[in-house]
Amino acid sequence: MIAWTRGRTLAAGAALILLTNAVALSGVFINRSGEPESRLMLSERELSLPYRGYRQAENSGLALTLTWRVLDADEEGSDYGSSNYGVQPTWLDAAHLATLGFETSAGNATQEARERLARQLPRQVLVVFENAGPAWRQAVERARAGAARQAAAAAANPGSEAFAKQARAGQERVALEENHFSRLFAIDAGLDAATLRSRYPDRSRYLILRGTIRPTLRRHDRQYHIGGYISGVAIDHINVPFALRPLLEPLRNAPQPLPDASTPRYEVQLTVGQRLEPWIETLTTPAAKP
Repeated sequence: MIAWTRGRTLAAGAALILLTNAVALSGVFINRSGEPESRLMLSERELSLPYRGYRQAENSGLALTLTWRVLDADEEGSDYGSSNYGVQPTWLDAAHLATLGFETSAGNATQEARERLARQLPRQVLVVFENAGPAWRQAVERARAGAARQAAAAAANPGSEAFAKQARAGQERVALEENHFSRLFAIDAGLDAATLRSRYPDRSRYLILRGTIRPTLRRHDRQYHIGGYISGVAIDHINVPFALRPLLEPLRNAPQPLPDASTPRYEVQLTVGQRLEPWIETLTTPAAKP
């Protein structure tokens, strides 16, 4: 039996670290080889800085958070512009879940059957995200319609501070939808990247990433139906390359822009490789542009 001296232990540990790094680097090389799977220009709205005052452990790195949304059945739009973990998109119904490998054949036979279906284990799938497309425009129109209803209610109830407050909140939401909230919406999911890409061929608008979907019960028309929601995206924190960090450091503790400010503080070219892993290729700020 070989005696494991301190020197042998250190050597084995160093070898393991080298092997781990080699595997990681080979994965990065494969991901970034050839033509990118997609390349999108996103802004601060879709790739947000850490919360004000937050510092990552011991400093050293800086990552932007992918901020995405879904359209649900709520016409008032209750998602407030952030990542919609747990919100049920209207397109993720029982029929769509079946195409992703979930068991849905029990339908709405009994409450017990529905609950059993909702307890199925989550599955990793491919999620399609659309940037600044019809889903975002629908969210803007929802906000405008809501603001119009609130303004009409305020006009019909002159002197009511409660209605006036709701009307002001409606106008503020319109400004937030138009200028601040993320324009990146999850609009579809599947199991085959080629099939999804043929359905959404514009690689500068549609992003395909790995995500996780969970089944759940959806209440609609006073009845419960099997549905689903996106519980996470495999990679939603994207590291900022060291050379680009100086552009963002002045913004980390700066006040957030006002709701009616339309100019983003930075724009990012996000590239997704062969393994559907994203990275930041370029980053610009208005001050840095010629």
